[in-house]
Amino acid sequence: MDSRERRRGEPDGSPRIDRLFAYGAMLPLIAGALVLWFAPEAQSFLALNLTLFWGASVLLFIAGVRRGASLSQTGGAAIAEIAAMLGLFIAGVASLVATIWAFPLVAALLQIAGFASLAILDRVAAPHDRPLPAERLRPLQICVPIAVLAAVAIWIWRSPFL
Repeated sequence: MDSRERRRGEPDGSPRIDRLFAYGAMLPLIAGALVLWFAPEAQSFLALNLTLFWGASVLLFIAGVRRGASLSQTGGAAIAEIAAMLGLFIAGVASLVATIWAFPLVAALLQIAGFASLAILDRVAAPHDRPLPAERLRPLQICVPIAVLAAVAIWIWRSPFL
């Protein structure tokens, strides 16, 4: 049995805790963008860095989850699954480095690319076209960070300090 298949008696929908973590992980990104746009300038440096660190952390977490899920498959991971995991991991690490080296716009764009790639990579890497319960959470996990990081990138672009 493929690890992505539903087992007998498994619920059709996502468990509540999965929804909590999927949606809750987006809250720091939203809060960071709101602070950037609406709080005094004194908080912007910290808010920008924390927002970009959080976005990179989410990308790295998703890369790790992909790798962990592929380990439980019989026959090992497919090349597409490994490539998807590596792409997300590289985008996450590169955006951390860009944030640390004071290239926040590059970091935001890398994260936007990483989250946008999930829409494509999920379909390519999936061994079956059958949606899983957790995949119902993906549209929000993809759209929210892309929109929030786009707002962050616009703020960076318009900022007189960066």
